[in-house]
Amino acid sequence: MNGARRRLVQAAGAAALAMPFLARSQKPPIKVLVGLPPGGGTDAIARVITDRLALELGQPIVIDSRVGAGGRIAADVLLGAEPDGLTYMIAPNATPVFQMLVFARQLRWDALRDFAPVAQLASYPLGMAVGLQTGASDVRGFVDWVRQNPKAASFGTPGLGGQNHFLGVAFAKQAGIDLPVTPYRGTPPMLNDLLGGHIPSAISLMDGMIAYHRAGKLRVIGLFTPKRSELMPDIPTFAEQGVAVTSGEGWTGMWAPAHTPPAEIERVAQALKKVLAVPATAELLKTRLAVVPDFADGAAMAARLRAELAYWAPIIQASGFKPE
Repeated sequence: MNGARRRLVQAAGAAALAMPFLARSQKPPIKVLVGLPPGGGTDAIARVITDRLALELGQPIVIDSRVGAGGRIAADVLLGAEPDGLTYMIAPNATPVFQMLVFARQLRWDALRDFAPVAQLASYPLGMAVGLQTGASDVRGFVDWVRQNPKAASFGTPGLGGQNHFLGVAFAKQAGIDLPVTPYRGTPPMLNDLLGGHIPSAISLMDGMIAYHRAGKLRVIGLFTPKRSELMPDIPTFAEQGVAVTSGEGWTGMWAPAHTPPAEIERVAQALKKVLAVPATAELLKTRLAVVPDFADGAAMAARLRAELAYWAPIIQASGFKPE
């Protein structure tokens, strides 16, 4: 966990301790499942939002970390939860999209059938950074380096079978290059190898890379998004540079078990909308976590999920990737 994120989590915990009146609330506590590691982006987003959501609802909220299998374990717990409005899950789009497309045979659930969408909470760009040893400062420069150094070419990704992995596959195809994947168990070891010159490039969320880019220790050559990010307007997209890969915007949402009362889902969704509109919350998300508050209701979030499943399915199938 980096220092800024550690301070953010500690601040959220301190704020929770400063709200003793919630402990005396007559409303039962809400449990929010998080399937990715404490201190990571999803966990930090969940803590910032639920801290203020508890105040908005007048109801205690407890983060329940069920880490493992790319969020699958938390989703398994959500599947078995009572649909009483007291259990939710906060997860990135990668959990339902890529788990369903890549690991379908291992799943007990279908996100479209078994989970009720509550709201989209935040969105964020994914990008590619290259090591200084490549000498590249933009996409064209890196493509040229790959063609001149085919045996050294690869891209790092924090795990196989996710959005980062298949963005690299799509980029290599569009650029007409051979770019093998080098998988890691998480972002920190991948960035360490990128900074140390052990891999020439990596694809990840920007919160882990942008500080090194600004310090001149690596170079972010582009974002895989349709347009530039308000968080880093100086960084161009891949599309601007002639490589039409625009499917690299991640997002985080909240789900409930299917058959949760619609009135309860609406109550929580409206409270989330208010929370994300609070300037202090928005500032924390933008400055500390490099994500944009981006509320959308459950119907819009479900439509986005269906569109992403349809987009990625043929790409994953054509890649020939099979999970171990």
